[in-house]
This record gives sequence, structure tokens and C-alpha cells, in this order.
Amino acid sequence: MYDYLIVGAGLYGAVFAQEAKKAGKTCLVIDKRDHIAGNIYTKEVEGIAVHQYGAHIFHTNNKEVWNYVNQFAEFNRYTNSPVANYHGELYNLPFNMNTFNKMWGVVTPAQAKAKIEEQKREANITEPKNLEEQAISLAGRDIYEKLVRGYTEKQWGRPCTELPSFIIQRLPLRFTFDNNYFNALYQGIPVEGYTALVANLLEGTEVRLGVDYLADKEHLDALAKSVVYTGPIDAYFGFRLGYLEYRSVRFETELLDTDNFQGNAVVNYTDRETPYTRIIEHKHFVFGTQPKTVISREYSSEWKPGDEPYYPVNDAKNGALYRQYKALADAESNVIFGGRLGEYKYYDMDRVIESALSKAREVLG
Repeated sequence: MYDYLIVGAGLYGAVFAQEAKKAGKTCLVIDKRDHIAGNIYTKEVEGIAVHQYGAHIFHTNNKEVWNYVNQFAEFNRYTNSPVANYHGELYNLPFNMNTFNKMWGVVTPAQAKAKIEEQKREANITEPKNLEEQAISLAGRDIYEKLVRGYTEKQWGRPCTELPSFIIQRLPLRFTFDNNYFNALYQGIPVEGYTALVANLLEGTEVRLGVDYLADKEHLDALAKSVVYTGPIDAYFGFRLGYLEYRSVRFETELLDTDNFQGNAVVNYTDRETPYTRIIEHKHFVFGTQPKTVISREYSSEWKPGDEPYYPVNDAKNGALYRQYKALADAESNVIFGGRLGEYKYYDMDRVIESALSKAREVLG
């Protein structure tokens, strides 16, 4: 009999397991995949840590979280500075003075602000009814057309005119030449990859892989006093109220016989015609000097049962359905629902850790 059965060997489950172990509790961690670390799993190819489920850049303003993860991994100084490719034109992201100079030839912040304000006045949008109007009212038409529209429509699989305005609450406009996308106080990538970070969190805890919790729930529940469940909340309840919606991502990964394919870890393709949303060149996350390189093209897709769920569709319909599932979850005795899927929430990694630490303190004392 274990104190906790932890369903999912991702970041939330691993942090909870670490805290439970420190509190003298026994845990069994299971995962239906054949590896630990969930979607932050990194796999070594030709000496390069490949982010198998998309790029993950650790960033936080929470010093406690930063100190916590540094107990389990050494982080490098990587700063996320993506580049946007619009039909061969390259722009810096976030939108900053480099972007505005390339877009309009302006050289001072005052000129950039004046250009944006001019386009906002021309659009004359006072109450944005959709994402397109929201974006134009924030950044003007040029930035919207070249750097927002195509990428967003590929991400969501529908026109910006059909997407709700709240998806883009704000567009960060920086009137400096700073290319730091996150602008977070602490930022970096584990030198040995995220899998090593999670392995260190799980050290001393029993882990069983290739175990499908929902396929053998009754037997597995009997192994522990309490369950920490980090899978999809609707799947836990057999989808009895209907399916929550997600966006999914498909990856095409290639090993190339060149030392440098695109010169940057992340290049977003913001035109509508390019079918993928971005290309990741993994070695640049850790300043790799290997003679070969690995790239991944990312294709956004509509989720269907059996696909890997990535991004919750946080619209009004899904929000209402989640609240119904949350009510069912709250009524479950001795079950904790946590993480991106268990809480149907888009979580950055630092927030996952915050949430897991908070829940661990609450239940472990």
C-alpha cells in the first residue's frame, strides 16, 4: 500500500513525488508512455537534446521556483529570441524596435509609436468583436497582417474573424532593441535536458512506465490511499459530459548533415501559405557545436480522440464544460487533479511547479 499513486510522470507528478518523498510518504508513479517527463521529454540524438513534444524554454519571475529547479538541474543562459519569417522577410519577436525598423524603416521609438497610432486611427476600432479587430486595435494593420494573422489562423485552425477577441488580451510592443521574448528575471534550459531534470526529481521514487491508469483503474486505485491524477479530466470521468476540446501538434523531425540550418532555435512562419507554424533547431537551445543538426517542423491541428492534447481551447463553451467536470472532480474523495490536463489550463512550466508545490504543502503539511 502506497500513500500516493501518481498518474503521470510529467513535471507536476514529479514535483509532487519529490515533496511527498521528503515528507516521508511512499509513492508509485505510473505513466502510459514509455518514458518519464511528459511533454518536456528530451531525447538525445547525435549528442543533441531533442525536445520531442515541442520547444520548452524555462522562464520565471518566481525566485523560489528558480531556486527549486536549480537543485535538480544546471541551467544555461539561453534567452528566447525567436525570429518571424514572413515570405522570406525576417522580423524579430517580440515586436520591438528591430521589428519596427524592418517593417517601416523607422529608427526612433517616437517614430514607431506614431506609425502604430496612425494605423490604429485609420482602423477606428473602438469595440473589437473578434481577434482580428483586437489585434489591429492594439498594433495596427501591418503587424497584424504580417506577424499575427497567418500564424494565429494556423494555430487555431480557423479565421481570425471567427476567433474571440479575448485570445489576444494584449500584444507586447517594446520600444527598445531588446530581443528577449519572455522578459523574465530567470531563464534558461537544463544543460543535460529536461528528462534529466525530471529523473532527478523522481530519484528514490518507484516509477512504472507503459501503464494505462484508466484501463486498469480499479486495480491501481487499490494500491494507494490517495491518487494524484494529471491526465485529462474528462477522460477520468469517461467523457460522460462530453469532450473538452484541445489543439494538437504534429511534428516532422529530421537529422540534417549540416552544423547550422537556420541560425536560431525558433523561427516562426507567419504567412498562411507555409503549412507549418515554426521550425525548431534543437542544438541552439544549448549552444551546440555538433557537426549535424536536428530540426522539427510543427503543424497545428484540430484535436480528436486518440491524438495528444496540447492546448486547451479556453473559450466560453469549453470553460462551461470544464466547470462541470471540476464539480465532479471536487466530489471525488482522495483524488487530486493537477497539471495542464487535470486542470484544463495552459500552464507554463514555472506555474506547474508552483501549483504542485502549493498542493503538496496543502496535503502534506
